[in-house]
Amino acid sequence: MARSPPSCLPPDLVNRSAGSRPQPRPARITSVSLLCPPIGFAHRGARAHAPENTIEGFRLALKLGATGLESDVWLSSDGVPVLGHDGVVRSGLRRRALSSLARADLPAVVPSLEDLYGECGTGFELSLDVKDPDAVAAVVAVAKAAGGEAPERLWLCHPEWQLAAQWRGLDPHIHLVNSTRLRRMREGPERRAADLANAGVDAVNLHHTDWTLGLTTLFHRFERYCFGWDAQFERVLLELLNAGVDGVYSDHVDRMVDALAIISR
Repeated sequence: MARSPPSCLPPDLVNRSAGSRPQPRPARITSVSLLCPPIGFAHRGARAHAPENTIEGFRLALKLGATGLESDVWLSSDGVPVLGHDGVVRSGLRRRALSSLARADLPAVVPSLEDLYGECGTGFELSLDVKDPDAVAAVVAVAKAAGGEAPERLWLCHPEWQLAAQWRGLDPHIHLVNSTRLRRMREGPERRAADLANAGVDAVNLHHTDWTLGLTTLFHRFERYCFGWDAQFERVLLELLNAGVDGVYSDHVDRMVDALAIISR
């Protein structure tokens, strides 16, 4: 993995082999997250509380207690990583692709990645769905330039894990995430977990309905982080956290923060 974050494993669940870092014993980590505490990603910023994918929304999410932010990243025509969900800007009935416009020609409400770091700092986890693979090198360069722990706290997500694995050479500290669905793992989840481990892809991100106690245990056995998205209600958030996921994505930052507080008691 790109780094060794604080573990939630009790001391008696950790196998400390001579000369190696702590290794979780897979048979006993059923409902224990590998991250302590799990990450609370504000989906598109505080989307339920402010305009999505805006500096205003990102600031509010952090103020409400989110420990991570989430967005989608694209590349403008002049090579600047910019944040937006569907990759288009609208002017009346007209729609134009973000990639067809230079950064200076985009609406002011569309932030660049540099804007995000400049306005919000680097003291948070950042999950980016890579919608344009050509943006990745520029994304990593901006994270490095931002300083602090920005590269170490960057999670780059893509549905094709083989493609994501190729980004490891850009920086050894970034995190790579396979965002997919359980039904798309034609080879089976155990084979996928092994492939991700062998390829250096750090995490798997599934819809909340895909996760079970057994599935988190399986991926944790291969030391892969487990993320769950579309967690909009307290019941769903608590189910995911009790299943031992390592990060949750929610539009409702207040509910997410409350659920994380409950699970940490």
